[in-house]
Amino acid sequence: MDHTLIELQVSSGIATLTLNRPDKRNAMSDGMRSEFIHALESVTADKAIRALVLTGAGKGFCAGGDIAGMQKRMNAPAGEVGFNGWHRQQRVHHTQSLLHTCPKPVIAAVNGAASGLGADTALACDFIIASEWASFAWSYVLRGIVPDGGGMYFLPRRVGLAKAKELIFTGRQVKVDEALALGIVDCKTSADTLLADAQAWAAELSQASGTAIALTKTILNQSFELTSHDVFAQGSQAQGICYTSSEHRASVEAFLAKAAGKE
Repeated sequence: MDHTLIELQVSSGIATLTLNRPDKRNAMSDGMRSEFIHALESVTADKAIRALVLTGAGKGFCAGGDIAGMQKRMNAPAGEVGFNGWHRQQRVHHTQSLLHTCPKPVIAAVNGAASGLGADTALACDFIIASEWASFAWSYVLRGIVPDGGGMYFLPRRVGLAKAKELIFTGRQVKVDEALALGIVDCKTSADTLLADAQAWAAELSQASGTAIALTKTILNQSFELTSHDVFAQGSQAQGICYTSSEHRASVEAFLAKAAGKE
């Protein structure tokens, strides 16, 4: 698939999605978001893809929302600003939800600055690996707006409520070593090997049953909001599906054959 603003490549079952607007530090425009949605839907639907790596072209991961788009919204007729904003938010939330609920392991390979929506987009992934040039900033407050890409949900779950408030209220930059210490970043690596390391990690995370991973991820994503009873109930339903999967049957048969000395 060849896009102007989004590049999607697949190799050995690992998809690499690149935000490709380097001259704007990959700031998310409306056109870019449309391509992003299409790419995420393609990755989700393709059973041959086992995991996804998300990165940015050039020196930045994602500078957040497109300032030109913000200016355009402010210049709309007063009676249209509210509805236009609501409509845009639906697209933002749909995009972030596709990323967060993708039924496959998703790794953000953060190569540079991730600001505002860019920082939220990294958090919407399951894991974050970052280079020495990476930084994060929930800079919405500096534009007089609130985090709308999921940061108010994801960030407290990584750093705790008080630290999330501090980072969001100040909008300050968090460099990679502090991000690693706080738990924002899961792994730090060299810029020279960032993408290869992320792809290797994605391959490691997705070796096992895709069915089991998808069902487990769906439940884990809700686990802070569910009661223990709900988690057990959903786990029981998921296990029933796993019992019928070809992956479960093949693994059990292989184990039994090995135990019987047939291999």
